[in-house]
Amino acid sequence: MKAMILAAGYGTRLEPLTHKRPKGLMPVANIPMVNRVIEYLKHHGVKEIVINAHHLYDQIVWHFRDRARFDIPIHIAVEKEILGTGGGIKNVEDFWDQTPFIVINVDILTDIDLSAALEAHRRNRALATLVLQSYPQFNQVRVNSDGHIQAFGDRPRPGLLAFTGIHILSKTVLNYIPPGVFHNIIDTYRSIIADRGIVSSYISKGHYWRDIGTVESYVQANKEMLGRQRILVGKDSVIDPTTKLTGWVIIGSGTVVERNATLRDSICWEKVRIGKGASIANSIITRDVASG
Repeated sequence: MKAMILAAGYGTRLEPLTHKRPKGLMPVANIPMVNRVIEYLKHHGVKEIVINAHHLYDQIVWHFRDRARFDIPIHIAVEKEILGTGGGIKNVEDFWDQTPFIVINVDILTDIDLSAALEAHRRNRALATLVLQSYPQFNQVRVNSDGHIQAFGDRPRPGLLAFTGIHILSKTVLNYIPPGVFHNIIDTYRSIIADRGIVSSYISKGHYWRDIGTVESYVQANKEMLGRQRILVGKDSVIDPTTKLTGWVIIGSGTVVERNATLRDSICWEKVRIGKGASIANSIITRDVASG
């Protein structure tokens, strides 16, 4: 089974964090988002992955320079012009075989049972199956009593469901996507529905799902991945014994925290230097901080 991770976007809602790093490489509890998605896909039997890239694509290419460490074939599809969710899928048409394949956003964390969703897709013989979940902030998808998707709204409403960013597609879907142009996959699904094709749903219940689309949700995702652990220090970091870490704190690998610094409820990315006496609270630190 093959899968695609959609990672080409600009991450505008995550600015300024994405000004110098693509969202897929932003660390969540010291593990890049894209790495977490890869492990999720591997857990559910995916054997080969393609990742599209556009914004700061050179960083994605560099991140996967040693692909053997992921223990799964990984391909990078660089888009010189961004193609959107549908255009990106069409752009790698030659990658797909005749079996159903998975498409997933890079900026989600979840433990949804992907294997059960795949089985539902095969059972329903739909052109596409979208994994849905009730999440009031994003509930915009209308489903009928047969589990078929009827419409996509533009705002959350009672009685609707949220699209999780996980799709299971049959290759026929590619016939509805124009080649070489920007195209939104939701418009593809609207075309299929208008053509009386079946876009089915798999409704997940009781599973963890986090969309990391904003700075606030990024912070929340880091806290959730910490769990009961309140302090996480990456490898090769040097923390002076006089440093005070309170609340919850994540310190990336290779970071240096000098004497008498204090950190509270904050995230430090990797290879950051926190100067002596610096006082940091409720912050995301992506570069060096001068002494206090």
